[in-house]
Amino acid sequence: MSASDTIPAHTPVALREGRPEAASLPPAAAGDPYELEGDLSDDDRAIAARVRGFVETEVLPCINDHWEKAEFPEHVLAPLARTGIVGTSAEGYGCPGLTRLQTGLVAYELSRGDGSINTLNAVQSGLVIGTIDRLGDEEQKERWLPRLATLDALGAFGLTEPDHGSDSVKLETRARRDGDDYVLDGAKRWIGLGHLADVVIIWARDEADGHVKAFVVEKDGEGNHPTGYTAEPIKHKIGKRAIDQAHITLDAVRVPVANRLAASRSFRDASQVLASTRTTVAWEALGHAAAAYEAAVAYTQERHSFGRPVASYQLVQNRLATMLADLTAMRLICLRTAVLHDRGRLTGEQASLAKMFCADRGRAICRDSRDLLGGNGLLLERHVARHLTDMEVVHTYEGTDFMQSLILGRSITGIPAFS
Repeated sequence: MSASDTIPAHTPVALREGRPEAASLPPAAAGDPYELEGDLSDDDRAIAARVRGFVETEVLPCINDHWEKAEFPEHVLAPLARTGIVGTSAEGYGCPGLTRLQTGLVAYELSRGDGSINTLNAVQSGLVIGTIDRLGDEEQKERWLPRLATLDALGAFGLTEPDHGSDSVKLETRARRDGDDYVLDGAKRWIGLGHLADVVIIWARDEADGHVKAFVVEKDGEGNHPTGYTAEPIKHKIGKRAIDQAHITLDAVRVPVANRLAASRSFRDASQVLASTRTTVAWEALGHAAAAYEAAVAYTQERHSFGRPVASYQLVQNRLATMLADLTAMRLICLRTAVLHDRGRLTGEQASLAKMFCADRGRAICRDSRDLLGGNGLLLERHVARHLTDMEVVHTYEGTDFMQSLILGRSITGIPAFS
């Protein structure tokens, strides 16, 4: 079926209103010309449908308002927890133990609705639960994971610093042993929900041996962060506006020795956590791109110019075909990396390639969609502008394109170019 096949009459309205449903579209119009989703198992489809239902019911009716006001929609927490997907690939302790493919589908469906809500789950499930599951001992897992998996506790992941983003290996936050405590000093920036989180993982350099380790900073029984911990939401963002990122200051924050994650011994541990979540960011880019592509297909068919549908013009069809080609390549990469990840064969270079390519092409698809919608593409009610600005964030976090290209360049040439 070609990209010019007619879309059934009832679908443009659904797409125009931002409902991420395309089951009745021809495969090309739905962004899946090779019908790759047809190879998903019944369990895979059930998980995707459950998340899509949550997005349609709880997210899309309110997200534009929250985005415009830069407010986090706390009311989505309970229904998100009821989907049973929080914790994604972690097993036990209330976590669902999803496959990496299913974890990717969760990110795809959430971001197809909204990037801020996907970030909430990505931080909670991949970075916070994933770190504790990977580096915590049995007691630490029992202590924190069940509450995090039900969203009774919110988590945050504190790695990036004001002066260290791509070069986080040089982080300056310090941890000093003092009796039964560690004392943390430093600052973190761009930390999702760092001001609200009950459980905050802080990566700091242990003064005793110079190695970077993970420490859990907790709220007390009254819901207060420990003395010396201050977090201020970062204002005036143009992307991911429905979730706050915080600037955290750590001024002699005392953390019990028992709160150092037992298996965190070096920065390599942080790198492994990020490598394990990097392909999920590629799935997020795919979700944003799919939503933007579907909106462009629908809009160009319903919009008329000079007495003809905009979609009837050669330049528009060429643009849609290019968008479809990029979207299909993204989908193929995401599916293949998920298979490799589930088989234990995914390499860091493969994850970097997926993130680099999908973030770049996803950004381009959202930009082209906004262009095809003309002035209406700037309106929140059309959803594309929200996906476009969220893609600016995706393009940057968990490793910029430039950093991913250096990882790949080292793999290609055998010559590191990081310094």
